[in-house]
Amino acid sequence: MQPSRQIQAWLLLLPALCLLVAFTHYPVIKTIARSFFGFGVRWQDAASLDNYRYLLEDEVLMQVLYNSFLYAAITVPVSIVLAIAMALWVNGKLQFKGVLRTAYFTPTVLPMISVANIWLFFYSPEIGLLNKILAWVGHSGYNWLGDPAISLYSLMAMTIWKEAGFFMIFYLAALQTIDTNLYHAAAIENANKWTIFRRITFPLLMPTTLFVLVNALLNAFKLVDHLFILTKGGPNNASNLLLYYIFENAFSFFDTAYASALTVLLLLILVALALLQFGIIEKRVHYR
Repeated sequence: MQPSRQIQAWLLLLPALCLLVAFTHYPVIKTIARSFFGFGVRWQDAASLDNYRYLLEDEVLMQVLYNSFLYAAITVPVSIVLAIAMALWVNGKLQFKGVLRTAYFTPTVLPMISVANIWLFFYSPEIGLLNKILAWVGHSGYNWLGDPAISLYSLMAMTIWKEAGFFMIFYLAALQTIDTNLYHAAAIENANKWTIFRRITFPLLMPTTLFVLVNALLNAFKLVDHLFILTKGGPNNASNLLLYYIFENAFSFFDTAYASALTVLLLLILVALALLQFGIIEKRVHYR
């Protein structure tokens, strides 16, 4: 490539690179640097590892990490399984399947705050829809968001309801690209539906599954909006998640140094998950 062409190429890339550096690379470097200075609300001139030592002593953080990983471990696979099931159903020969597709996808287009307020109406102890339904069968109902034993699972149910329809769209698009001759060949061999799904459909959906898995895990670790409306991490941190805990330390407790250390921890977790997905799982997604 001629030097003038190289300069032209870099000039075309320059606006995007400036935005990437300004809003991604610089904040990451600034956050890492900030995590070594100051502990609590005090500012220190000398760099130290006090914030990272406190990570190991913070009992609330241990609870938050447990909540975050449990939240991801349940919402991600359940959302994916439901998305595949819904995509298979609406991809079949059904009447009004366009209506079904729209119904499944509708929760996705709703704003996060609106979704949280809708589910707040469902979960309210006295006037909530779920407890009203339980009252019809003689049950006193539950304090869905105020009981430490079920508050996190209540958040999970809302997340699965919102995300399964979004992931369904990707699986539906992938199903429509599969060569129908494969299904005709399987029918000639008298393969049952489960065998067809296990041997043909699911293996060919694996690239889409990897894409959905990456997005689902990112969404699981960046949930903040719903917690503002529903639980604010309570009761007693039973539903607190890592990104919301970072927000609390930064903007409620004004402990920006410790919040920076927590952000570095979140980045390390996301990097580890990315390496796991692209280093191990990606090698197994292509059908041979």
